[in-house]
Amino acid sequence: MKIENERDIIRLVEEDEWMMHILKTVHRLNLPDWWVCAGFVRSKIWDVLHGFSERAHLPDVDVIYFDELHIDEAEEKRLEEKLRRIDPEIPWSVKNEARMHRVSGIPPYTSSVDAISKFPETATALGLTLNNDHKVILTAPCGIEDVVQLAVKPTPYFDETKEGAVIYEERIVKKNWKGIWSKITVIHSKKSADFR
Repeated sequence: MKIENERDIIRLVEEDEWMMHILKTVHRLNLPDWWVCAGFVRSKIWDVLHGFSERAHLPDVDVIYFDELHIDEAEEKRLEEKLRRIDPEIPWSVKNEARMHRVSGIPPYTSSVDAISKFPETATALGLTLNNDHKVILTAPCGIEDVVQLAVKPTPYFDETKEGAVIYEERIVKKNWKGIWSKITVIHSKKSADFR
C-alpha cells in the first residue's frame, strides 16, 4: 500500500479501531494541547509499508500535553493511573511538555507541537489528536516525507550539536528499528563523523 500524504495517514488511523480507541480514551481526559505521538504513529506507517498483518510491539504509548500551570511530575503519574484504570492493557506513558525541558536541560518548549519538532528523529516527530468533533488531526512539524520513505534521519534540532548527534546515534543502536522494519534506511547525523 502507498502512503503519499497526510490524508492517507489520517485514513489509516481512522480505519484502525485500536488507534481510535486510544485517541478517544485520551480525549476523555480533556488535557490541554494533548497528542499521542512518536512510535504510536510511526510504527503504524512502517507496519503498513512493510505489509505486516500484525502490529509491531510498542513498548509504550506516548501521550503528551502542555500545561504550564501544573508541572508536577506526580500529576503525570496520576494521569497515567487514570488511563490504566480505563484500559490496563495499554502501556501508557504521559508527559507534560511544559516540564520536560527541565529534565533535558534545554530552553522551554512553547507547545506540544514545538516539543514534537524537537524529537530525535524526523520519522518519530509525529502526533495525533482528536478535535471536539472526534476528527483525527495529524501534526508533522518535520513533514511526513522521511517516515513514508522509510528514512530515519535526525531532526534539525538533534543534528545541530555533537551532543544531539550522540543521543540520536545511541537511539538508533538501542531501538534496533532495522531489526523490526527491514526496509528502513538509517541516515547518520552530519555531526556523527565528529565522534566516530
